[in-house]
Amino acid sequence: MQHDFATPIERRHPRAQGQTPEWPSMKWGRYTPDVLPLWVADMDFVSPPAVMKVLHDRTEHGVFGYGGVPNSLRDTLCAWSLKHYAWNIEPDWQLWLPGVVPALHIASLALTEPGEGVLTVTPIYPPFLKVADNTGRLKQTASLAAPITSGAPWRLDLEALGEAITPATRLLLWCHPHNPTGRIWDEQELAGLAELVCRHDLLLVSDELHCDLLLEEDARHRPLAAMFPALASRLVTLWAPSKTFNLAGLTTACAVISDDKLRARFAAKCRGLMPETNVLGLVAAEAAYGQGESWRQELLETLRKNRARLVEAVSCWPGVEMHPPESTYLAWLDLRRAGLGKNPQKILLEEARVALSDGADFGWPGFVRLNFGTTPDQLNEALDRLDVLLNTAG
Repeated sequence: MQHDFATPIERRHPRAQGQTPEWPSMKWGRYTPDVLPLWVADMDFVSPPAVMKVLHDRTEHGVFGYGGVPNSLRDTLCAWSLKHYAWNIEPDWQLWLPGVVPALHIASLALTEPGEGVLTVTPIYPPFLKVADNTGRLKQTASLAAPITSGAPWRLDLEALGEAITPATRLLLWCHPHNPTGRIWDEQELAGLAELVCRHDLLLVSDELHCDLLLEEDARHRPLAAMFPALASRLVTLWAPSKTFNLAGLTTACAVISDDKLRARFAAKCRGLMPETNVLGLVAAEAAYGQGESWRQELLETLRKNRARLVEAVSCWPGVEMHPPESTYLAWLDLRRAGLGKNPQKILLEEARVALSDGADFGWPGFVRLNFGTTPDQLNEALDRLDVLLNTAG
C-alpha cells in the first residue's frame, strides 16, 4: 500500500512542535486517556496527500478572507458524480454549505411550515431526530424492520413507513447508505420509498454522505436522483468529502438540487442563517475529489480488513448480534441479550474502557454503534477489551 493506514496518530492533545495552543480532538478528548474511543464518526487516518499539499499551499498564501466556490470545484464534483455514480449533474445545481447537519435544518426551514411533519426512519444518525424540534416542526418517526435471524440485514419496512405518514407530513429525511446499520438499500426498497414520496406529495432529503464507502466489492452507489428522475422537483441530495476523506473538521458539504424552484427556496433560507463557505474546506474538497481516488481505494481495503476482524470478534460474543455493514466504517451492534442491562454503552465504557455511541441516541436503546475506522492495532486493542467483558457477561 502506498498510504499509511497502520501508524497511530496522536490525537488527544496534539500541537505543533514546541508551540501552543493545543489542537484538541472531540473524539479523543471527551474521555480520560485510558479509554479507547470508537464512537463519533471520524477516522484515525491522515487525509490524502493531495489534500495535505493544497492546504499547505493555501495557508502559505496567508489571507483567509471571505471566499467563493471556485468553478473548478463545481466541475470536479460533476466529473466525480458522472464517473462514480453515473449521474450527470450540472455545476449550477450545487449549493456548497458548512456541513450536512446544518443542511438538514435548512431543508426543514425552507421546505416546510411550522407545525408540519418531518419524518425519519429509525435507527438513525442522531441529528436527524433533532431537526423537527429545533425548527418548530412536528417530529415523526417510523422504524426499520429489525433482522429476524442472526446476521440478517435490516430492512426498510414500507408498510410501517406508510402508516407513519399523516396529512401533516411534508418532509422525509432519508439516509442512503444508512447510518448506523451500514445498509446499502436495494432497488426494490428504494422504488417503494420513491412511490410513497410521490403518492403522498412529500419533499425528500437524501443524505448520501457515506456513498463513497461501499464495502461490498461489486457494489456501486446510485443516487436516488439518478435512479428516479421523477423525484427531481421534490429531492435534495446531500454530499460531502468529510467521511470519505476524513475532512469533517473542515465543515464543507454540498446540496445538489436539480430543480430550479426547489434550489431557490433552499438557497434563500440559507442567507443569514448559514456562515460563508470555509475557504480551506473548499480547496480540500476539490483536491480530495480530484486527486484522492488511490487513497480512497486503499482506505476501502483497510476498512474491509477491519470489518472482517470485527465480524470475527462479534461471532464469539454470546448474545451479541450484528449484520456486517455493507458500507461506512460504522457497525450497529444489538446488545439487548448480552447480559449488560439496559444501558450497555455505559457498562462497556466503565468496565472495558471502550467508548461507543449509545443506541438510545439513534432511537434504539440497547444497541451501540462502533466506529472501526481506526488503525488495526487500535481496533484489536479495543476488541480485546470488549472480548473480556462480553465473554464474561454472556
